[in-house]
Amino acid sequence: IEEAKAAGLLPHVDIEVFVGGGSYVCGDETALIQSLEGGRGTPRLKPPFPANKGLYGCPTIVNNVETLACLPFILNHGADAFRAMGSSTSYGPKIFGISGHVHRPGVYEFALGTPLATLLDAAGGIQGQLKGVIVGGLSAPILTADEIVGLKMDYDACAAAGTVLGSGGIMVVNDSVSIPELALRTIRFYAHESCGQCTPCRDGSVAIKCLIEKLLAGHGLAQDIERILALTHTIAGLTICPLGEAFSLPIRAMVTKFRDEFDALVQPERVS
Repeated sequence: IEEAKAAGLLPHVDIEVFVGGGSYVCGDETALIQSLEGGRGTPRLKPPFPANKGLYGCPTIVNNVETLACLPFILNHGADAFRAMGSSTSYGPKIFGISGHVHRPGVYEFALGTPLATLLDAAGGIQGQLKGVIVGGLSAPILTADEIVGLKMDYDACAAAGTVLGSGGIMVVNDSVSIPELALRTIRFYAHESCGQCTPCRDGSVAIKCLIEKLLAGHGLAQDIERILALTHTIAGLTICPLGEAFSLPIRAMVTKFRDEFDALVQPERVS
């Protein structure tokens, strides 16, 4: 910033860098604005949207750094060149963080619409027998090995497959992984990161966590699995920000697609 000022590139612009506290829920633009204003990072009801009433009540544009990073290319080469990169409905580059059971985990950049298989090959291929892939960060519903065949990494293709491209955080899961344990790690994170403002999210995340812990401890009832599924349907759509969907949808996908692993946790004498 100082170099840009010295070069005269920012004659009428002030840039200030704020360091956040690391709250996950501040990924919501209104919670981020609350935090920048010095308040607790809790999402606000919309409307009004930040573009109309944002930081300190003024119209505010909130963009991810990945969006801003595309601007130099567009300015240098034009919008048509940018649109030529990617698919017909999702264009431009995308940063993918590939982790889990691959030989070369890391951060990769590909055009939107690139086949998932190409990304996994770039990461050195899969270790062991593939069980599933989470393609858009922890809030994305897991896809089975069969469901990822031919999948292209763009917004429409992921939606058609029943998941979301999201952050582009790709987690590869092989057959050594317990899906109930993965579900527990997922819900523990979201229960911890809930801001507590909305009852369905605050209490629902803890209730699901307790039910999965009960199953993994060997004390689960068959109806506990149904309770988990019922809660995921109850929570979705009833919160101010998308955090409710961010854990209810992936948990529901794990339970429904890998139901046998959850059923196996119910003691035989407890099956009803």
